[in-house]
Amino acid sequence: MKLKKLAIWGAVVVTPILILSFYNSGNNENISLTTNVVKGTFNDEVIISGEAQSTSSKQINGPSNARQFGLYDIKIQDLVPEGTIVKKGDYIGKLDVSELNGKILDAQINLDNAESTYTQQQLDTTLTLKQERNAIKDLLFEIEETKLELNQSKYEAPAVIRQLEIKLEKSERNLKSKKEDYSIKKQQSNARMIIASNNVSKNRQRIDELLELQKQFTIYSDEGGMVTYIKEWNGTKKQVGSTISPWEPAIASLPDLTKMESKTYSNEVDVRKIKQGLTVKVGFDAFPDIELDGVVTEVANVGETKTGSDIKLFQVLIKLNGTNDNIRPGMTTSNRILTKQIDDVLMIPLEAIFSKDSISYAYVKSGLSIEKQQVVLGNSNNEVVIIKKGLKEKDVVYLTKPNDLEDKSIKLLK
Repeated sequence: MKLKKLAIWGAVVVTPILILSFYNSGNNENISLTTNVVKGTFNDEVIISGEAQSTSSKQINGPSNARQFGLYDIKIQDLVPEGTIVKKGDYIGKLDVSELNGKILDAQINLDNAESTYTQQQLDTTLTLKQERNAIKDLLFEIEETKLELNQSKYEAPAVIRQLEIKLEKSERNLKSKKEDYSIKKQQSNARMIIASNNVSKNRQRIDELLELQKQFTIYSDEGGMVTYIKEWNGTKKQVGSTISPWEPAIASLPDLTKMESKTYSNEVDVRKIKQGLTVKVGFDAFPDIELDGVVTEVANVGETKTGSDIKLFQVLIKLNGTNDNIRPGMTTSNRILTKQIDDVLMIPLEAIFSKDSISYAYVKSGLSIEKQQVVLGNSNNEVVIIKKGLKEKDVVYLTKPNDLEDKSIKLLK
């Protein structure tokens, strides 16, 4: 008897379920998803991706004095991989020395020419001054000879004696003039020797400077850190084959990993919501389990146009309030900027809102029927919208349009 009753009750319970299951299996299009109106805190967020970078970094520069030797665009010949951890004094990279070697060769040729000129000037000076000294000696002999003749001619005719006196005066005058010429020529020769000597010293010094500069073409780290590549003006990174110049001498950088920020760009619609001081949740694509707090520190007033696009983008800088050993410059960040927060409001998903003739409404479950209820909307984000009027907490609303209710009239608010 008990078994019979159980069988009857089982049939009563199972039969409607089977009927409903059969009905639904053949009419899946009538199944609508629903949700409840909830009360809580509304968060309006701007979500944009960015790139992690250090706010403080030390640049590793190439030679600072290359410009004075006429070296402007120097090619990077070798560079350690980005992300390499280095200590002070470790090798960073090497610059192409081919142009510098050419200048060293030219300087060596100039030095050889200067030394040759110095030697030639030395020989010319020696020969010239020797000739002048010989000329002075000849005049001294001539004067001495004339004095002897004059002493022996005391019994000669007065005219003869006068001729010898004139000859002696002339020789003495020539001797004085020759000594003055010798002094001037000696000074001239000394001046030429100084010029030639200075030219030799100048060329030797230039070679020494070029050889010292050549050593600087192999670059070592001034301190420890992680090597990151420097970006060019067009956003590409400097690497092997790139060039450095006196105006942009950096070959790489050593960022301070304890001072990080997220650099991102917002479109001109969202940037109106973003202000300095707004809080941010910063995530990292490489480490989904890491999320750090941040704050907006800078919002650009002037937009930039990216290559291949006409859309204006505005740079936004977000300071990270914490750090993590896994975070590295260049990592892609996900930035959720909280632009507005409103407490104790009613909210439903955006999918539950429909409109007709500028009237917003929602499909609301009312007992066994469904109403098209007008609603007054407030702020919205990418997921939910605030309901100012028209619904109550825990009301059931439909996320899709129920069938056969398109022509039903909207229940307007009073």
